[in-house]
Amino acid sequence: MARKKLNTQAVGLDAGLGLIHWLTGREDMHYGLWDGLDVCAANLGAAQVAYSERLLSMLPKGSFRILDIGGGAGETAKRLIALGHNIDIVVPSPLLAERCRTNAPEATVYEARFEDAALTGPYDLCLFSESFQYIPLAKGLAKCLTLLAEDGHILLADCFRSEAYSVDKMRAKVGGGHRLGAFRETLEGLPLTVEEEHDVTEAAAPSVEIEQALFNVIGDALTRIDAELQEKRPARRWAIQRLLRLVLSERSRGRLKQRLMEQTRNRETFAEYNRYLMMRLARA
Repeated sequence: MARKKLNTQAVGLDAGLGLIHWLTGREDMHYGLWDGLDVCAANLGAAQVAYSERLLSMLPKGSFRILDIGGGAGETAKRLIALGHNIDIVVPSPLLAERCRTNAPEATVYEARFEDAALTGPYDLCLFSESFQYIPLAKGLAKCLTLLAEDGHILLADCFRSEAYSVDKMRAKVGGGHRLGAFRETLEGLPLTVEEEHDVTEAAAPSVEIEQALFNVIGDALTRIDAELQEKRPARRWAIQRLLRLVLSERSRGRLKQRLMEQTRNRETFAEYNRYLMMRLARA
């Protein structure tokens, strides 16, 4: 019997939802925009609201049928419904699908990956809010074109790898997404025009420092525990370290140490290796 592939994307999204709700009391699963805000966990909710307001300000005028692709827990859909739009949501996780049905009960929810989902257009607008990076580059915009109305739009907000990014197998670089150059080339080959585009990298970059600070708190606690074990239970500490070497590769151990003990996930490195773009596209 073939082994089923682990859905690590869905697991990661579910875990992220719990963390965000614990921090902010809301279920927004995206970066914040930090212009004018002190960078601390207490302001994460306000930064995420600023992000949503900026994104929704880029909507064309009118009331539309909108496909929210990778709609998180339905918070954005709830705002869109309040503005008078008709919303369908597609999400890959059963937990997120259930949260969407709770937070945006007026929406139709499809539990599937976008590239696999059986959707029926036409839609006036397809929305990607930090979901585009999880969809194969050759499929995301191309499938939208099969679903869009003739005068339809695509609203896309996401992180892209800059030209400075290079693969390092031993150390993880902050950020993510498709390479920006490859995205531009894909866009040029499709019947789409850029109506509006904003680079919000500098405003979004501090978001990564909130996550890094949380991991450092965990790392500090583990360091204290390790010191206590080394002093008082050396045999037990040796056994734990032996087990970690057996279950985690050298690469995984190095990346875990980087995440827990270092501060390499900061706004400067994010801005070096990534560009965060918000753009509205229309059929050519």
